[in-house]
Amino acid sequence: MTQNVPAAGDASDSSAHEESTRHYYESRDVDAFYDAVWGGEDIHVGVYHHDQEAIADASHRTVQQAGDRIADLLGPRSTVLDLGSGYGGSSRALAERFGCRVVALDLSEEHNQRHRAVNARRGLDHLIEVETGSLNDLPYDSGRFDAVWSLEVLCHVADRDRALQEAARVLRQGGAMIFSDIMAAESTPLPALRPALSRLGVRNLATPSYYRSRLSELGLSTGFDDLTEHLATHYARLEHEVTHRADELRSVMSPAYCDGLLANLPLWVDITHRRLLRWGLFHCTN
Repeated sequence: MTQNVPAAGDASDSSAHEESTRHYYESRDVDAFYDAVWGGEDIHVGVYHHDQEAIADASHRTVQQAGDRIADLLGPRSTVLDLGSGYGGSSRALAERFGCRVVALDLSEEHNQRHRAVNARRGLDHLIEVETGSLNDLPYDSGRFDAVWSLEVLCHVADRDRALQEAARVLRQGGAMIFSDIMAAESTPLPALRPALSRLGVRNLATPSYYRSRLSELGLSTGFDDLTEHLATHYARLEHEVTHRADELRSVMSPAYCDGLLANLPLWVDITHRRLLRWGLFHCTN
């Protein structure tokens, strides 16, 4: 059963959804949360070695594992498109590890300004080009990139069909697409997820079968590393950090936002323990 397969929205709907996503991620409270609790570099689910591991370390391990999947394609002559690049953690990790060029695209110009500043401080600005734009309308020639990369971004996209089509279009023949996403389990009804999703402004989640079907239609051969086991650990770690550091966090974010986290994160812990979600890495070739 695939109740949460997203339907394609019209242009105005997608634009409104993008504006809502931009507004969420550009808020001072959200930045403070990602800086103080996630480490401010890699803001996605982590791969954990143990259930007390630092969130930042586990999140960076996700980047390392995704990089391992496309390592044979990357080097000083290759170019990666990082879709939804956020603070730039993935872009910098790829540039440092492989010496490749990275084009980093994100909706938020505020995030991009921060991304560029950190790149300059680390001496990576000659390898990373940071641009503001939408996943649904990529301003690049077809077949330009050796790899297309995206970590937990598609859950925020209203028209996922269009975003996947665009990602496949700009991928060169013989290239690879790698992405992760938080997904609904195949039989999970959307109402069971809505209370948790509300904080992020996410309307629905795709399912693994949706991605497999759509990627196949786009002519991509697809593998999937199921890493769902790490979801429960990740959200338990987030809840623990916020609960035990609440007084500290209220000094860097609004008390109302902190209280919202304290109410919302247990919902995520619950749905991950009930295995209503799926998470992992898709790796695709054309």
